[in-house]
Amino acid sequence: MSRQRPRRLLLITLAAVTAAVLAACGDGAASGGGGGGGGGAPAKTIRVAYQAFPSGDLIVKNKRWLEDALPGYTITWTKFDSGASINTAFVAKSVDIAAIGSSPVARGLAAPLNIPYQVAFVLDVAGDNEALVARNGTGITSIEGLRGKKIATSFASTSHYSLLATLDKAGIPESAVTLVDLEPQDILASWTRGDIDAAYTWLPTLQEIKKNGKVLISSRELATAGKPTLDLGVVATAFIDAHPEAVDAWRKAEAKALDLIAGDPGAAAEAVGKELNISPEEAKSQLSQGVFLKPADLAGDEWLGTPGKVGGLAQNLVSAAQFLKDQQKIDSVPDLATVQKAIYNSGLPGALES
Repeated sequence: MSRQRPRRLLLITLAAVTAAVLAACGDGAASGGGGGGGGGAPAKTIRVAYQAFPSGDLIVKNKRWLEDALPGYTITWTKFDSGASINTAFVAKSVDIAAIGSSPVARGLAAPLNIPYQVAFVLDVAGDNEALVARNGTGITSIEGLRGKKIATSFASTSHYSLLATLDKAGIPESAVTLVDLEPQDILASWTRGDIDAAYTWLPTLQEIKKNGKVLISSRELATAGKPTLDLGVVATAFIDAHPEAVDAWRKAEAKALDLIAGDPGAAAEAVGKELNISPEEAKSQLSQGVFLKPADLAGDEWLGTPGKVGGLAQNLVSAAQFLKDQQKIDSVPDLATVQKAIYNSGLPGALES
């Protein structure tokens, strides 16, 4: 018995550590369990994953509109640095709602991930808020000049997708450059040290590297060329099934934020600035670089559509997945019917009415 006791203690400790790792999920998934997203969690908890880029999502967080709308829920917000880490959190069932790019969503809906979540909102369409920048002093003045250079981006993100699309459009094979996988804050540090020659990233890091670099192409230009990217709001399917009223409250809060961006840019910038620790003036400039839809547009043919007629966003995600497969970044492409089932448009636009 004396020999077995340390082994039992070790097993208990390992189990506790494993549980802690799953709960943290790399970048730290929101605490407290949650809704239908995870097993054994309190029924009145919502775990929201957000990213620190200028959007209506930061307004909702700053103004506590979700907390005000759902006083019976415990709501936790946890910052993630990229869509890849958010996908990992969904796999671990430690997130219920998240702000995530369209390229990571395309990956998440494809095998082997097959993440059971649904797109329920369009936060923004990428414009000049994501771009490819060459560092001053590298001699790079055009996309062709990237050959043989070291380029940083966050793998499995919309910026990674856009970088691959840029290289493909220019006829530059991936083997002709060195791609480095870095989160935005690490991109800035490497940029400052001169470790990388170029980077494709998003705000607010983009704003910093532009101070010592030249923009080669933006996601707005790529969208015009047929490779649009978006920031989406996704919800775990189990959470939708268990708490549809909470999902509608979240969508109303996000719609209210879109209205504020359009109707009172100053107030929107003030809230975003507080979340990003930048001035309202800088926040206003950064918000102006994104493309924000009107809430009523979400039910249109181009975006989420309606239950009887799913919008074009589904095809956009399939096309993104096909491009990623062609680039050998994923193994398979989900069929259109599968992706259409992953578009949650029930109640639109009525669900967005205040």
